[in-house]
Amino acid sequence: MTASPRLEVSALSRRFGGRAVVDDLSLTIEAGQVTCLLGPSGCGKSTTLRMIAGVETPDQGVIRIDGSPVWGEGRALPPEARGVGLMFQDFALFPHLTVAGNVAFGLRGEARDKARRVDELLERVNLQGFGPKHPHELSGGEQQRVALARALAPRPRVMLMDEPFSGLDNRLRDGIRDTTLDLLKAEGAAVLLVTHEPDEAMRMADEIALMRAGRIVQRGAPYNIYNAPVDRAAAGFFSNINVIRGISKGALTATPFGDFLTPGHPDGAAVEIVIRPQHLKIDFDRAGRGPLPTAQDGTPARGTVTRARFLGHESLVEFRMDFDGSALTASVPGVFLPRPGAVLWLMIRRDRCFVFPA
Repeated sequence: MTASPRLEVSALSRRFGGRAVVDDLSLTIEAGQVTCLLGPSGCGKSTTLRMIAGVETPDQGVIRIDGSPVWGEGRALPPEARGVGLMFQDFALFPHLTVAGNVAFGLRGEARDKARRVDELLERVNLQGFGPKHPHELSGGEQQRVALARALAPRPRVMLMDEPFSGLDNRLRDGIRDTTLDLLKAEGAAVLLVTHEPDEAMRMADEIALMRAGRIVQRGAPYNIYNAPVDRAAAGFFSNINVIRGISKGALTATPFGDFLTPGHPDGAAVEIVIRPQHLKIDFDRAGRGPLPTAQDGTPARGTVTRARFLGHESLVEFRMDFDGSALTASVPGVFLPRPGAVLWLMIRRDRCFVFPA
């Protein structure tokens, strides 16, 4: 018999003032799996988390942990009975308690066993010897690790994390995320992480659930969801994009880079061909001459530089295309800052383009 998912959410909905904030949402998470609920502010991510935690009441749906309902089907367990750990962006440490007191707060049993668990967790988050300190004596990164240890102390079956790293300095964030991920994996909890930052989701998640207007619009491994977006908005959520617009005719659409195959779009249908700046290549060797391009790269197109900016690890070069006056942006590794008015030839990776109805 197949084991039940650690966390299973079915047809979950919540309305406020007649508006569906969460709309028929379903997902499953296995033990030891990290799923990121990713989306813009206001799309219903945090409301979903609160309903799973038990601090918000759904209008409909079922929430199961290890196959047993904690809400729905006639049950409504309080938060403390669900086996769920919580981490929020403000850490919510108790200022009057020591670090050890904070970590031990949700533990039950004999004092000796609680002290052993506290020492174990403080060592695993590299805070040995910090037990007697108080939260105000700690840095932001140290407070975050105490909050993580406290949430994991009772060995929750499900860990819910709402933007837990947003209050950290960028220089600290990567190291803290890696420490957190290692500890969560070791504990074996099912993890649901809410974030609006694609980089964070790509870095931490086994699976990303992309959310928009209360619904999950796409789910998958980070590689798959990045390289096979369900629509233009999904592609644009993960990176800057260029959009080439045209009209499909005979399953072809005219673009600055020659005719593009657009099968499945009827004659006269407006289409959008999406390509990321890193896949728009400047042909430094050709300059309008030289060998013909491969079929994959299409026809070279001439553009005039309108602006160039250096961003530290890459340069962004903006163009106005001769073909139709459209604006496109290419990213170039390192330093490349042509002057406005310079004319260059561009190529595209056709296998890296996405075609969507306009």
